[in-house]
Amino acid sequence: MRLMSRSVEPPRVLNIEDLRRAAKRRLPRVVFDYIDGGAEDEWTLRANCRAFEAVTLRPRCAVATPMCDLRTTVLGTSLPMPLILAPVGSCRLMYPRGEEAAARAAGAAGIIYTLSTLSGCRLEDVGAASKGPVWYQLYLVGGRDCALAAIERARNAEFSALVVTIDTAVAGMRERDIRNGAKELLGGKLGAMLPFVNQLVTKPRWLAAFLADGGLMKFENVVIPGKGPMLYADVTAALEQSVVTWDDLTWIREAWKGPVVIKGIHTGEDARRAVDVGASALVVSNHGGRQLDRVAPTLQILPEVAASVGDRIEVMLDGGIRRGSDIVKALCLGARAVMAGRAYAYGLGAAGSAGVARAIEILRTDLVRTLKLLGCASVAELDHSFVDIPQDWIGK
Repeated sequence: MRLMSRSVEPPRVLNIEDLRRAAKRRLPRVVFDYIDGGAEDEWTLRANCRAFEAVTLRPRCAVATPMCDLRTTVLGTSLPMPLILAPVGSCRLMYPRGEEAAARAAGAAGIIYTLSTLSGCRLEDVGAASKGPVWYQLYLVGGRDCALAAIERARNAEFSALVVTIDTAVAGMRERDIRNGAKELLGGKLGAMLPFVNQLVTKPRWLAAFLADGGLMKFENVVIPGKGPMLYADVTAALEQSVVTWDDLTWIREAWKGPVVIKGIHTGEDARRAVDVGASALVVSNHGGRQLDRVAPTLQILPEVAASVGDRIEVMLDGGIRRGSDIVKALCLGARAVMAGRAYAYGLGAAGSAGVARAIEILRTDLVRTLKLLGCASVAELDHSFVDIPQDWIGK
């Protein structure tokens, strides 16, 4: 672990892109591209980041800000900074006990970790690994009975909110995964695997750790009655049979009886619908550009969503977060906090829990520095006056 920690310390790793490069060196191509890739032409994936480049900052100079207050509150939970780790599936491909490693780093930083339904670790173990708040992200894979059982387990394990992802009617067309033979490698048939297996054997340290962790995992939180945990190879077909509709939110809220966060909002209309069904918070998200390509970047959509709901519901943003200044821009445009997925997944792939901790540290340090240079003493003071946005965003 100490070697892993040194591998992501300065000056080797100064930013999230450095963690990305470190993950690329350590991981097989099929695993790295699973983290790094998006749908179809990957236009939305790139646009999520480019949107932050299009927004410029308006600093107040000659202002002394010796201390910056990063604290915020999300769903009644006090957080030391406005950052939440987003749900990322299949983290055990990236690092042994990957979800537990990420939750451990988040808990040490006092921030929320969100566990994906498509986790290789039991939700009870992930909850126990974190010293901080944990949320559970819900897909309906396996059907309603599976979802109800997972909801009950999450409640008993003291997860504090349920995140319902609504933008996954089918899996997106992720061409990198197809070219890398992800389906064949997951299928377990030797003949089909052979053309792609060289990706794994050229990363012997990763392969040894992967096999020592049990090899290809099952989804421990999707327990099929009479069959046990869902097999990895079954997930694509299961997703296509588990579309979440607005009507489903009724029984989900009744079963959970706690805060429900709807993730995957793209429009003001859907944001208002989230309010109508009784959600406590929403996340402006396009799944990191991994689902429908050519949808607008989330930062561009955020002002429309924030204006459409006002203060009736807490609004968060997901997609493209790579710098602390990105967090500032999102808060200026109406977000209460941001969710980051790839930023910490790169850290996890590079160095496990130490890499996730380094990703959080990078974003926190960036955030403090940006606030000081803006002449802003608190994230609570951020508003539209600290940014300029493209003219064609106005009125959307």
